[in-house]
Amino acid sequence: MAGLHTWAGVLFGWLLYFMFVTGTSGYLDTEIDRWMRPELPPAQYPLPPEPQVAHALAYLQAHAADARSWSIQLPVDRNEPYLRVDWSAPSAAQPQPVWLDVQSGAPIAVRDTAGGQALYQLHWRLHYLPPALTEWVIAIASMVLLLALLTGIVAHRRFFADFFTLRLGKGQRSWLDAHNLASVASLPFQLMISYSGLVFVMFSFMPLIASAWYGQAPGAAVRNFYGELFPPMAAAPASGQPAPQTTIAPLLAQAQARWQGAPVAVLTVQNPGDANARISAIGNFAGGPVREAGILVFDGVSGALLAERPARQSSPRAARDLWLGLHEGLFAGAVLRALYLLSGLLGCVMIATGMVLWSTKRSARQPSAGHALVSRLNPAAILGLPVAIAAYLWANRLLPTSMEARAQWELHALFATWLLSFVWAACTAPTKSWRWLAWCAALGFGLLPVLNAATSNRHLLHSLLAGDAVMAGMDLGFVTLGLAFAAGALALQRRQGASR
Repeated sequence: MAGLHTWAGVLFGWLLYFMFVTGTSGYLDTEIDRWMRPELPPAQYPLPPEPQVAHALAYLQAHAADARSWSIQLPVDRNEPYLRVDWSAPSAAQPQPVWLDVQSGAPIAVRDTAGGQALYQLHWRLHYLPPALTEWVIAIASMVLLLALLTGIVAHRRFFADFFTLRLGKGQRSWLDAHNLASVASLPFQLMISYSGLVFVMFSFMPLIASAWYGQAPGAAVRNFYGELFPPMAAAPASGQPAPQTTIAPLLAQAQARWQGAPVAVLTVQNPGDANARISAIGNFAGGPVREAGILVFDGVSGALLAERPARQSSPRAARDLWLGLHEGLFAGAVLRALYLLSGLLGCVMIATGMVLWSTKRSARQPSAGHALVSRLNPAAILGLPVAIAAYLWANRLLPTSMEARAQWELHALFATWLLSFVWAACTAPTKSWRWLAWCAALGFGLLPVLNAATSNRHLLHSLLAGDAVMAGMDLGFVTLGLAFAAGALALQRRQGASR
């Protein structure tokens, strides 16, 4: 069990660390989004939906009257705090979403950015890799993580005693204590996150189940399966006959009445302005730990209710939706979200200390070329990633706002910086790599509030005086991260100085 635990962690350690760091950022994705779009005002939610829908429809009718469909995201909670519209254009080029002022309905000019959404999606999309390959890699990595956790529990003879043990300055023993402490303290979260991650991709890595029940041809089986799981709801092609749209307010009232006062989070219009228009009211998926929401479909001309999909459809699906909801944590309030964030960070520490412990234990022996390579590149994998994320945030403020494909270049900056850290680590002694990458992370995060002040009018002092908790919290969080990495760099410097 101990050997299985070790090699499961070693072979997938860097990938799991990348998944944990970027995935943990998802518990602050909305806040990162806001920092990367400083043009947005402080959010106001929840708000009465009728005026917001009126603002959105007025904008869409003026700017996207010929679109195939409209989508209106209402400001309902922390996960979706702004009024946003999107549409499907008849041309191949699709427009960017537009944020609207909740008071006036005027569009807010915001920069194109990948934001916090793309950062957290990296943990399951694996940028630059094909989606089908990514799903299999993520599924295997999630299974390996669950296996490493279970074998670690079995092999751990001092499970509860090590929860209270942390001996500093003891070399390899200290790394083991830190690994054990981070693992045991966050074990329920790690078990939940690994298993629920498998639930997320179960349709991809268990296709034979769909084939057995829905036909032998893989493509047809999957289509039939998804058609039953997510049946189309009163869809109709455009007729080509113009017709006035029904009043929306009664539809919103009907939806909220059917959902016992729960809000409408999204409103979509298919074939707007057409006799076959369809209006869908969608509930809030973040209303509770079970990731579910009701859907109502209305005739866009008469307002008649055509179809309804209840939030709770079956017990097996509810069980799946519960695991998905627990994984994403969208329902969490401030305290629970902080615990999610802390547990995710402990998971990062667990994996990082495990990788360092593996290389440290073998440094005392005659290391092989593989061991030496891992030891040399570990600093880039572990500390180079935070440096790359800091570069991603710097790119958000330094790239021209009019730049084409700007959001993609932010992500290119992240991966280019991480690649450079690997190249530099390969050419540098590990002791120097650890120290200098820690200093790079300290400066990269610690100076972000200065960069924010230089590139926007929402600097830290302004945010504090205006009561803008999100912008102030992000700046203070960056300072805290910078100080933490600086403390680590100083500790490494002292230890390396004492060992000379």
